Amino acid sequence: MGLDLRLTQKLTQKLVMTPQLRQAIKILQLPRGELDTLIDEELAENPVIERVTEDEAIFDDGRGNGEEPTQTATQEAHTEKDQIDWQTYLSTYNNNNDMPAPPPTGDEDAESERQNAPEDRLPRTESLTEHLTWQLRFRSLTKTEEHLASLIVGNLDVDGYLEASAEELAESAGGSPEEVARVLRIVQSCDPIGVGARDLQECLLLQLRAAQHEGEAIDESLLRLTTLIVQRHLQSLEGRRYDRLAKALNVPTEEVQRAIKLITALEPKPGRNYGAGDIRYVTPDVYVHKIGDEYRVTLNEEGLPRLKVSNAYRHLLTQDGEAKEYVQDKLRAAAWLIKSIHQRQRTLLLVAESLVKFQQDFLNYGVSHMRPLVLRDVADDIGAHESTVSRAIAGKYIATLRGLYPLKKFFTTGLKSHYGQDVSAESVKAQIRALIDREDPYKPLSDEEIAKTLSRSHIRIARRTVAKYREGLNILSSAKRKYAR
Repeated sequence: MGLDLRLTQKLTQKLVMTPQLRQAIKILQLPRGELDTLIDEELAENPVIERVTEDEAIFDDGRGNGEEPTQTATQEAHTEKDQIDWQTYLSTYNNNNDMPAPPPTGDEDAESERQNAPEDRLPRTESLTEHLTWQLRFRSLTKTEEHLASLIVGNLDVDGYLEASAEELAESAGGSPEEVARVLRIVQSCDPIGVGARDLQECLLLQLRAAQHEGEAIDESLLRLTTLIVQRHLQSLEGRRYDRLAKALNVPTEEVQRAIKLITALEPKPGRNYGAGDIRYVTPDVYVHKIGDEYRVTLNEEGLPRLKVSNAYRHLLTQDGEAKEYVQDKLRAAAWLIKSIHQRQRTLLLVAESLVKFQQDFLNYGVSHMRPLVLRDVADDIGAHESTVSRAIAGKYIATLRGLYPLKKFFTTGLKSHYGQDVSAESVKAQIRALIDREDPYKPLSDEEIAKTLSRSHIRIARRTVAKYREGLNILSSAKRKYAR
């Protein structure tokens, strides 16, 4: 068979991702905070886009059912040359056709007073870095020691542990490991005790030494035994084999149990009580309110800018040259931005209403009544593709009477019951947690016993599945949950 070069033609069909479609997909999957940032960037870059003032604001049902300022532009944007009849567009455009938003109260003084209300100002939690820096100001440190101390504090994680080695800090500061070790001891002497430790063992030892120096009412022999256990037998505590530990230390089991109680009273994460500075709260995208026996779903559009296309550039469309082309490009971008935001809001509302319909038992009775749900169920219900539903719920949160949940929480796999019905995995996890909360701490339930108990409740589940769900709930195994008598 010979090889030669030929010139052929072939007709194929394929989906092309236009820039407008890419923008619509990007906006759909943006969470609320990132959407606000995107809108601010577009307002700064595109002079054609403007915010709608309060005087221009209109009442809307929150579903985007009003006229859209981009309808004409969007239809004509699908033409072969992607051209828009801007004269027709501007003549039919109504400034009041903006993004749907809740109506204003009309009382500007009340709204201004409410925005400055003391209860709306959230307290700022002091960070661990700020707390340590404040204490180090009262120490007599040289310039070099201050620099090393700031490096050490800057390399602490949220739990107060030092992530960098002495050699790395010394190389960064241009000093010696001995100088770093000396300054580290100064940092470790600060409050909270245990901060600056390299591992759990050092953290516990720092707290035991502090208890000894501060003269706390702890028996000296008990303190020595506890220190010995932390130094040499810390790994043996995980199995809670206190009899073996007592035999290895040649002490009574009761003494070992007293030492264990002292160890459990120590703080393994000394930095946990301090914030990371500014507090960041999750902003829900959807609210669910119960009115009578029905649930009402509304979008959270508080603070979301309402956009419109400025009429100030109308006269430039009658001119020729680069100015007209520039304005056309900006008008096209503004039209697609507003259209994409409208579409995002409508899709998000449809998905949320579908989720509430499917998971109404969860809203009424709690997690134990959550039903299995997959993307295809919601997609078929609202007449959309599964990928659209997936993008719509990405990073979004819903505020219900039972708390604030990510929208992904409503999607859960199912297990078969003895009756052939599907039981939600979240419901099974809730039952596992309830069983462990009610167990005897001196004789905790094993994964096999939990599986048998759930089987008596007509839920088919294997022991390894129980172990998987238990680990997902951050619950220790039965051997590590066992209390010493």
